[in-house]
Amino acid sequence: MGIRCCKDGNLCEVTITEYEEIQEKDGEEEEESKEEKEKPPTTPQPSSSKLKVHPDEEQQATKIQAWWRGTLVRRTLLHAALRASIIQRWWKQVLAKLLEERRRAALESYARQTWAVVRLQSWVRMWCIRQRYIRLLHAVRIIQVYWRWHNCHTCGFLRGRYELTANRLGLELEIFLGSQICRITGCIPFPIKN
Repeated sequence: MGIRCCKDGNLCEVTITEYEEIQEKDGEEEEESKEEKEKPPTTPQPSSSKLKVHPDEEQQATKIQAWWRGTLVRRTLLHAALRASIIQRWWKQVLAKLLEERRRAALESYARQTWAVVRLQSWVRMWCIRQRYIRLLHAVRIIQVYWRWHNCHTCGFLRGRYELTANRLGLELEIFLGSQICRITGCIPFPIKN
């Protein structure tokens, strides 16, 4: 069993192979049990007939087995760490995509709200200008009616013109009363915010 880490500490190698060794041991035990079943029971042999292994060779075999097990464990840990890093990268991409979608939705919502506010403001300004224009038009009609009535009684006449632009109303009236001429000129600005 072992672990290997990179310099930055992100990549780890883990190897576990005890499972394979257990399978090998299980296979050997099954073979031995089959052989024992097939053989008739015999008397135990003296221990001197067994092969003796030198302690040096046993230590070397133990070291080799430990090294091999460590290699297998490190390999398994490496595969596990690689899989974990792949999952982490995928999850970070998913979170980044969700964050981008939320930002885009917030921006679209803000743009819609701003557009609605601007449109509402333009409607209110249009209504205010229209109301002012209607009042001025009503005032002009009252003046015209008065001067027409007055003109009928004094044998004079009224002549006038007006100029309407986006930000002002210009009036020019000429009143003829016999030999007298009265000129009225005026300019009325509209309160329009830019």
